[in-house]
Amino acid sequence: MSYMSGFGNEHVSEDPRCPGALPEGQNNPQVCPYGLYAEQLSGSAFTCPRPTNKRSWLYRILPSVCHKPFKPLEDGHLTHNWDEVEPDPNQLRWKPFEIPTAPQKKLDFVSGLHTLCGAGEPRGRNGIAVHVFVCNSSMLDRCLYNSDGDFLIVPQQGKLLITTEFGKMLVEPNEICVIQQGMRFSVEVFGETRGYVLEVYGAHFELPDLGPIGANGLANPRDFLVPVAWYEDRQVPGGYTVISKYQGKLFAAQQDFSPFNVVAWHGNYTPYKYHLEKFMVINSVAFDHADPSIFTVLTAKSTRPGVALADFVIFPPRWGVANNTFRPPYYHRNCMSEFMGLIKGHYEAKEEGFQPGGASLHSMMTPHGPDADCFEKASKAKLEPERVAEGTMAFMFETSLSLAVTKWGLQTSNRLDKNYYKCWEPLRSHFNPKCK
Repeated sequence: MSYMSGFGNEHVSEDPRCPGALPEGQNNPQVCPYGLYAEQLSGSAFTCPRPTNKRSWLYRILPSVCHKPFKPLEDGHLTHNWDEVEPDPNQLRWKPFEIPTAPQKKLDFVSGLHTLCGAGEPRGRNGIAVHVFVCNSSMLDRCLYNSDGDFLIVPQQGKLLITTEFGKMLVEPNEICVIQQGMRFSVEVFGETRGYVLEVYGAHFELPDLGPIGANGLANPRDFLVPVAWYEDRQVPGGYTVISKYQGKLFAAQQDFSPFNVVAWHGNYTPYKYHLEKFMVINSVAFDHADPSIFTVLTAKSTRPGVALADFVIFPPRWGVANNTFRPPYYHRNCMSEFMGLIKGHYEAKEEGFQPGGASLHSMMTPHGPDADCFEKASKAKLEPERVAEGTMAFMFETSLSLAVTKWGLQTSNRLDKNYYKCWEPLRSHFNPKCK
């Protein structure tokens, strides 16, 4: 599968079946090549400064306005009702979320989306939601677009073949993709599939500033991949369903053709994917920990300088060499909320209980840290260079918002580990006032 590289670049692409489909020297000619329609997709206000101005021009067989009226769709388990259950400040951990088998219950990406936690409100354009998807079927003659914000999708089990208006992306576990606000997409799966979604309202993801790190490091811009133009000129007599996530709810409209009819496009507002193994890890080489912000792949900034609406952070394989240092993550209370998931392997601070396909949430100012077994082992370990998190990929969605957990997350999913707190109970006092 072909891609173009570069984060936020001005890209141009046309399906090779229609050479010259892009207009020359202008965006909206009186008559487009091949009789196409010109349509602009704006991801920012027209008057945003150039560094943050996002838009693309699409040249399509029929414009996206050709559909029947939208009607409410009762499908999936999405919500932004953060008050349906009482707040819970406890440390929370979920066992791997169950994927129904196809004969038992067919679920595609949309019907398999479940909101786990979140904060804020899509109408006010400020907030986030964390979803889990479990599915076993492909989306057939239906697509989704998000009017509320951007989706950052983290597959954990099974690969996703995502068809978008800009082209196709194959996204496998240990890769991520971002489908930005308003972009229509459909997901094909190849068996039982599971993963996580971070949704942000009111901001787009960008690369974090590097500061004293310099010009290179962390996620390099050239490693982000953008699909190339691909179209289908396909009539759907039985009806093609276009699903809109709008103000937190789903709506469906019918049309009689495929929406993936974009023959050519140009612009800087695109879907993209990234392989987590390409992250250039930075770590302490003397003593103590650098804060986990050094593992930030993407950030969605808030209106407060230096404070993220949401960060996407990973904990990839790396070398641990710090001297005279407790090397696992330190005990912590945080003014941010930390949602963690595990794609594969064993997380270094909790090798038991935190499993691939599961999750944890340590809410604002809720204490957390290594379990008792990890603390005892790390306190007595011989300190020599060692590989950390080999064969593992854990990640974190970190936010400055205080997250509420949904009824599905606390009750209906039946995946909450009610014994999580017990992993810290064996911790004992080592204090001896007579021995420093």
